[in-house]
Amino acid sequence: MKRGKRYAEAAKRVQSDNKYEPAQACELIQQTKGAQFDESVDIAVNLGVDPRHADQQVRGMVQLPNGTGKTVRVAVFAKHPLADEAKKAGADEVGAEDLVQRVQGGFLEFDKVVSAPDMMPQVGKLGRVLGPRGLMPNPKLGTVTADVAAAVTRLKAGQVEFRVDKQGLVHSCIGRASFDQQKLLGNLKAFLSALIKAKPQAAKGQYVKRVALACTMGPGIRLDVHKCLEFAAGE
Repeated sequence: MKRGKRYAEAAKRVQSDNKYEPAQACELIQQTKGAQFDESVDIAVNLGVDPRHADQQVRGMVQLPNGTGKTVRVAVFAKHPLADEAKKAGADEVGAEDLVQRVQGGFLEFDKVVSAPDMMPQVGKLGRVLGPRGLMPNPKLGTVTADVAAAVTRLKAGQVEFRVDKQGLVHSCIGRASFDQQKLLGNLKAFLSALIKAKPQAAKGQYVKRVALACTMGPGIRLDVHKCLEFAAGE
């Protein structure tokens, strides 16, 4: 793949054969950004699990202390009075059967979905639309709840979902390139801690195999796994 001059210059700052400590990696993020927009900072973690087995699935939610830096549009399926609570909490789209019909008609102007329990029979009809996009509400993730206001507040404040893919990888955004080093470190620690706590009992051997950070338009920065584990544990 042909890379631009900006990428080539950024890549010179990263030693491909080196594995960096978390603080060093977050500092390098500041040095390798260069796009004319506020790039996202993404993490990729290779896990020692076999996602083909149900008892080795890894999925969860984590509240990033410094948010993602991205405006999150939240849709809520709820009836009165929960619908009013969702609106007060800042939900972007709120509705019941009417919102179900809009989504069935192609409306998808939202990033996250919350549903009141009594709306799930209706929302379940949207599985083919929401499921492939990772938007289907799930009680285990706190997005099927009677406390819709709290769920909206968490999502708006930077709660993100993570899920292992078929290759055993977990990808997520943990901030923006405009974040300073301490904000990125805080989010990185929260994400790694949540990922480690989500380790399935059936997973054997080394759980976290590789960790890397990168800006949207920047080179990958490999992290020292042992240092990452110490950092996540607060050592």
